[in-house]
Amino acid sequence: MPLPNQDRLFPVEPNLRGLARALYESVEALPIISPHGHCDPRWFAQNERFPNPAELFVIPDHYVFRMLVSQGVRLEDLGVPREDGGAVERDPRAIWRRFAAHQKLFRATPSAMWLAHSFDQVFGLTEPLTEANADEFYDRIDTMLGQPDFRPRALFDRFGIEVLATTESALDDLAWHRQIAESGWQGRVITTYRPDAVVDPEFEGFAANIAQLGALTGEDTGTWQGYLAAHRARRAFFRDHGATATDHGHPSARTMDLPQADAAALYQKILTQGATAAEAEAFRGQMLTEMARMSVEDGMVMQIHPGSRRNHHAGVFARHGRDKGFDIPGRTDYVSDLQPLLDAVGMEPGLTIILFTLDETAYGRELAPLAGVYPALKLGPPWWFFDSYEGIQRYRETVTETAGFYNTAGFNDDTRAFCSIPARHDVARRSDCSYLANLVGTGRLSESEALEVAHDLTYRLAKDAYRL
Repeated sequence: MPLPNQDRLFPVEPNLRGLARALYESVEALPIISPHGHCDPRWFAQNERFPNPAELFVIPDHYVFRMLVSQGVRLEDLGVPREDGGAVERDPRAIWRRFAAHQKLFRATPSAMWLAHSFDQVFGLTEPLTEANADEFYDRIDTMLGQPDFRPRALFDRFGIEVLATTESALDDLAWHRQIAESGWQGRVITTYRPDAVVDPEFEGFAANIAQLGALTGEDTGTWQGYLAAHRARRAFFRDHGATATDHGHPSARTMDLPQADAAALYQKILTQGATAAEAEAFRGQMLTEMARMSVEDGMVMQIHPGSRRNHHAGVFARHGRDKGFDIPGRTDYVSDLQPLLDAVGMEPGLTIILFTLDETAYGRELAPLAGVYPALKLGPPWWFFDSYEGIQRYRETVTETAGFYNTAGFNDDTRAFCSIPARHDVARRSDCSYLANLVGTGRLSESEALEVAHDLTYRLAKDAYRL
């Protein structure tokens, strides 16, 4: 992988490159707003050293291990745990060597930039990682991880993170967040309410999850009204632990707005008899609308992440569980699927719903026109497979002409790999400054406007959208 270049991702034409560099320099040192991601709050609660380089860079990062799997490396050989506790590679150095031996696989991918940036900027490793120097890299990183300056909280401060949001299940006790709050540390790590386990009838253990929701809240989740009250109670609990947002990872963007008696009947059927695929989809859709109504009540920002065909390989899901690289984008409808929700609350002035997509064809045809008129809607940044230079450029070119900049929500890194956070934000800042330089060069923005927009895209839009 190439080492970081000071002008990477800027236009090739000299004048535009100089302008992009100047724009970037105006935002390079701004604090990081990380309003959506999947870092482990335990890191910051316990503030213990990261165990080893493999645990930091390989095992938690599905971008990394899915590429290796595509070339025949088994998840077990990368130390990815099995659901049944079966044997996996336990030697972190062996995992690291396998990772190093396959570096060419990442050429020209976002992972190559993120990894090179992390190695160089965090650990001072200025040579490319190769099979030959794998042990040298491992030893240097491992030694540095043992130093106080490389503990999670110290890195959080060093990375310039102003706020970082993690994502927890509605059933989580938030003990790690409570420990962070009671520790006296000034770093701001907040949670996000993710209710998928108790709104998706096809989620494993759904009935038991509903019972647990009732036990946690003291509400009768055997009834529709008790179930809704339990959600309100858990949302309040999450808000007490800093949450400003909810997150919903549904297979589609479908919403429903059934009469309450019909919704209650559907809920009872699902609880007592189970759900067909169509009923499960209808219930998820109804719950998106119910969650939106609750957001009108309590002010929580709503994020919808639809369109991932999750756990595509049944065998991998059975052996290793969720989030193991086999989530694949699918076609997603927004105009028809969101209409029931938008008819109900789309014009509410205090509501913010941030829409994401893995179906890039929807940006110009559906998402930008929707966000360009409904007060409740904002567009989230390119997500998952598309948070790359090319993905960011396609996004800006497709949505700006219809939705502008101010119906978008800035950038979020959406990562489990902690050291990639500054790298991902750096890519976003460079990509946006490159886009803005081209707008100035073609007479569509003045330089002063571009400077203001660069600041907004980097910092203010995310902070405002997530009410941080």
